[in-house]
Amino acid sequence: MALPDAPEMSLVESRLVRLPDREITIRHYRPTDLGKLPLILFTHGGGWVWGSLDTHDPLCRELASRTGAAVISVAYRLAPEFHYPAAPDDVWAVLRDVLARPDAYDVDPQRIALAGDSAGGQIATETVARALADGHRPRHLALFYPALDPACDTDSHSEFAEGAMLTHDGMRWFWDCYLGADRANALRELDDATAASFPPVTLQTAGCDVLRDEGQGFADRLRSLGVDIESRDHAGMLHGFLSLGVETPAIEATLALAAERLRASLSAI
Repeated sequence: MALPDAPEMSLVESRLVRLPDREITIRHYRPTDLGKLPLILFTHGGGWVWGSLDTHDPLCRELASRTGAAVISVAYRLAPEFHYPAAPDDVWAVLRDVLARPDAYDVDPQRIALAGDSAGGQIATETVARALADGHRPRHLALFYPALDPACDTDSHSEFAEGAMLTHDGMRWFWDCYLGADRANALRELDDATAASFPPVTLQTAGCDVLRDEGQGFADRLRSLGVDIESRDHAGMLHGFLSLGVETPAIEATLALAAERLRASLSAI
């Protein structure tokens, strides 16, 4: 993945979240010296198999710079060594630690949003559902070309089966690594009652991506349930376009929309 120039931060700090049975590495970005910032908890893409704090460092910096919020990126456990639900377990553990000890992170626990791209979109979405079940309602969920449906049977999977960056077979392989080749580790079901209680959502897809239709389908579902959602499909874009180091107006449009809605949600009383 290309690493283009990204905004300077007031602070970029890696640290460990220590649990009884493991440690989770996070990277904390702060765009300003001000204390008690709102927070965006970020989950990186990479098919649950690869990707890291480094591959998504520029995107995290952009989100922090454009929103004025702190960003915490989570180095969750990767498949196939760790099957589902290891990844969302790690992200939920980090969120719980932030909620329990906000002063340790110098963030406002009442102003927390989640964001994720590709596979990270699935993790972020499930983490929102877990938070809601535990009595916490994040302020916003921002998704970039999320991977949400292990069936891989939408029209866009057929249309772009051999497409650039991410193919149909490649996506099925990622799901097999995540859920197990026999798909024995079924995803947590998102029922309508929980989905209807989601915070505002911004969901953006790439027009030439096998994941396009499942992303837009999820947006349609949330919209039908009365969720405040804005979705946009960026025509001609490939999967992962925010991290490819290319120059296209679609990148600015994508980041600007996400930042605008994140700022609005995180600044509301």
